[in-house]
Amino acid sequence: MGLEEKLNRDGFITSKLDAMINWCKKNSLWPMPMGISCCAIEMMHTAGPRFDISRFGSEVFRFSPRQSDVMIVAGTTTYKMAKVVRKIYDQMAEPKWVIAMGVCTSSGGMYRTYSVVQGIDQFLPVDVYVSGCPPRPENLLNALIKLQEKIRKGGINKKK
Repeated sequence: MGLEEKLNRDGFITSKLDAMINWCKKNSLWPMPMGISCCAIEMMHTAGPRFDISRFGSEVFRFSPRQSDVMIVAGTTTYKMAKVVRKIYDQMAEPKWVIAMGVCTSSGGMYRTYSVVQGIDQFLPVDVYVSGCPPRPENLLNALIKLQEKIRKGGINKKK
């Protein structure tokens, strides 16, 4: 039975407060794009009319950590840049989540060098990984859906 049918039949809805709060969080994620390298181009496509990230409640990318709750890290992360990414993450208000977009972000990719972090999960708590080099915008939208499902179920990220 759908929500509208239940409202028409009973005139009220019952729920837990936590479930309502999680529903609100899930449908109003504000992404902070951390486009470090080539994956950022594919991330930008998700905001365009063809892929339309706004369908999922994430219409506006926020470039201020104080106004965001989802950080999308896209691209090769060097040790020098890792300090900046962590500082920006620390400035985000709770609750906050992280999406690691692309192979380089998730595992260092083809760059097995001294200067490249072999996965941002070494310094950030990652909630969803997106595979691909670069991943297609559909993959990022799928990751957003996975994150929304995790939030709806009440999953919270671990502290680091």
